Amino acid sequence: MKRSPMELAAIATAAVPGLAPTGVASLPDDGNDFDSVLIVDAAKNRWRVRSPRHEEASVRLETELAALRAFSAGIRASLPFQLPSVAGTVRQGPLRTFVYNHVPGKQYSLEDLVAQGSRCARDLGSVMAAIHSMPSSAIDRADLPSYSAEQVRQRRLNELDAAATTGMIPSRLLRRWEHALEDVALWRFNATVIHGDLHEDQLLVQDAKVVAVTGWTDLQVGDPADDFAWLAAVHEQSFAEAAFESYVAVRGDRADPHIMRRAALAAEFALAQWLVKAIAGGDAERIAEAKVMLEELDSDIAEYGGQPISVVEPPRAARPEDAGKQPVPVPAAERVTVSGISPDENDETEARDASGPAEPETSALKIVPSPVSVAPIPPAAPPVPASSPAKPVDAPMATAPSATGTTPVSTDRQATPVASPAEAVAEVGKAEAAEKEPQAENDSRAGKDSDAPEETPAPSVSDADKKDTATTGGKSPETPAKDAAGTDTTAIPIQSADTK
Repeated sequence: MKRSPMELAAIATAAVPGLAPTGVASLPDDGNDFDSVLIVDAAKNRWRVRSPRHEEASVRLETELAALRAFSAGIRASLPFQLPSVAGTVRQGPLRTFVYNHVPGKQYSLEDLVAQGSRCARDLGSVMAAIHSMPSSAIDRADLPSYSAEQVRQRRLNELDAAATTGMIPSRLLRRWEHALEDVALWRFNATVIHGDLHEDQLLVQDAKVVAVTGWTDLQVGDPADDFAWLAAVHEQSFAEAAFESYVAVRGDRADPHIMRRAALAAEFALAQWLVKAIAGGDAERIAEAKVMLEELDSDIAEYGGQPISVVEPPRAARPEDAGKQPVPVPAAERVTVSGISPDENDETEARDASGPAEPETSALKIVPSPVSVAPIPPAAPPVPASSPAKPVDAPMATAPSATGTTPVSTDRQATPVASPAEAVAEVGKAEAAEKEPQAENDSRAGKDSDAPEETPAPSVSDADKKDTATTGGKSPETPAKDAAGTDTTAIPIQSADTK
């Protein structure tokens, strides 16, 4: 129900006996909830009249009445500004109109308030610090709401879900707000007494100084950042920064460093709250206006990034123009090559670098280690029997020095199974032991049979056979070699390992 200024003046005379209005002037207020006027009486006293338009607004005025009564004389005296007091009320059906005593000062628009300069900003910061320093016992006595930091965050999440169900919130804004609400570090603060609805219309200023604060309908214990939300819309950020610096100077260590981030979030989210409220009231005009403002906010954030609202910034989505771009290949003329490395090795190195961890950079040439393979170890030779046959003629022999003379060594290479390093060491030990055992036995027999008769000379051979004998070191390939005792001393040739 909307009331004219003259109607409100008539209601005020009924609320305050003896009041005789001589002048009426409109006052800025929340036009969706209240009708407000300023009345001047014959004694030049000023009175403020607020009349609710609906039951919800009437409940807010009842809350303000309880809040103003909770401010004791001691609390009022400690504040650097004045508080209004209720002079009288008039009930008309379910609604009640309130008349307040005059408080000094003048209301300014946000632009005009910023024009007051840094002096006004510093005073504003000290005023907000004084509000947040009020004892919470006053809130408890008035039975007003009290929320912890986690409860504040949970309420915001519930409101975000309600806004998302409308389908009218741009997806970019939903993601931005959801990330901020899930940023735990952002919500670690100490809840304080807050005004709850602080903005330029609630401030009365005189000589660039805040002399009175009105509109205590949302007094509660909650997030102090809510009282800074209206400053997020200031184009001159230096004004808001000066107010916050003054606030920190008064509050000291009790000041939360992330207040301005949550204040920016609250300012943005207020548009979603307004949309939900308009939908609930069925106001098509306000719904359309809220949608336009949300779209403008989304466009501004997409273009300029918006104010930071999270401690941990969300990952930035890839730009549409970058989605289809392919990596630009490096021209062959600009590639850097290192001399001394073959092209194949270069390719292998690039493939290895692409698949494995990066190697530390050095000023020297890059050294690519070549693969190392284990040389096959021949199986251990068994002890050589005394009557072992000689190696056939067609296998060329090479000699290698040994403890007792010249030991034939085969130069042909045969594939042998590759053993593990541990097995290879064991096999080498066995082979050495096996070589020493027949040699010791031969030396013993040579000592015992030194007086034995010499062998009968080998039968004569042909010229071809002599050539073969010359190639085999003067020995016939068909006649086994014997020592002085007549023992066959031809050893099994030791195959050389195929080393790589």
